[in-house]
Amino acid sequence: MYRFLLTPRWWGINLFVVLAIPFCVFMGTWQLGRFEDRVQSHEQAEKQPDPSTRAAKPLDELLPVDKVTSGRPAMATGTYGDQFLVPGRELDDRQGFYVLNLLRTEGGKALPVVRGWLPGTASGARVPAAPQGVVTVTGDLQASENIHSDGVDARGGLPEGQLGMISAAALVNLVDYDVYDAWVTLPEAEAGGTGGAMKPVPAAAPAGSGLDLKAFQNLGYTGEWFVFAGFVLFMWFRLVRREAEAVRDVALGLVPEAGPAGGPAGGEAGPEDSRPEAGPEGAAASAGEAAAQDLAGKTPETAQGS
Repeated sequence: MYRFLLTPRWWGINLFVVLAIPFCVFMGTWQLGRFEDRVQSHEQAEKQPDPSTRAAKPLDELLPVDKVTSGRPAMATGTYGDQFLVPGRELDDRQGFYVLNLLRTEGGKALPVVRGWLPGTASGARVPAAPQGVVTVTGDLQASENIHSDGVDARGGLPEGQLGMISAAALVNLVDYDVYDAWVTLPEAEAGGTGGAMKPVPAAAPAGSGLDLKAFQNLGYTGEWFVFAGFVLFMWFRLVRREAEAVRDVALGLVPEAGPAGGPAGGEAGPEDSRPEAGPEGAAASAGEAAAQDLAGKTPETAQGS
């Protein structure tokens, strides 16, 4: 009954199933591994001491910024230069903006320093002046922002003196000197009271260290791939069952088998044989018609005589 599985058409179907199911299982397992990695990173980050409580180190020793060095206190010495306001930043459920100054270090490169946060809008705002002369700042190290960072305005078109994203890529077009691919946020108001009106901006957790939306997306994709594998297997069994039923109907005579000339084998076509015939290859295609006739309680012969 199942010899049809060896036909060329079924060879193609079987090959597709044999390849599709392992592929779906592999992709589902890979997505599950991604989710487990994010969970493990989150657990490790919670066990680590607060980066801001560690001893401060020179900036160059903590670069490039990664999950280990993000949030660590970094020291840099230089003089404050260009100032930018970063609008659309929220703190304590209030809208405001960051005050950012570029610290020109002794090596020539500039370090973006977020001196604090102020409420309101950045346009026309008056901010405390930056300290004059050579200063040494100690701030929590942060990686450059990207378009997916919270509060970033990547649309452009901001007024002069405003910055939508804190990154070297955004600053390179605004200043004529090199900028570190990192920035620091001052944990306390500046000495001397010049930043007393501003609130310190807390350091953000490093990217990929928490159970964010991407982690649960990986978990959802895991389920989808396993469902796909089950669906492929279900459809294969369903197709095999329908084909087997068609072969059985031919064997029981529910679907007549055509002769070489298209009529009954060994005879001429009579009036009762004027309906379309199904040969050995076309018997499976008549399964739907035979099933409908069975449901009506009639064979082809009784259906013709009614």
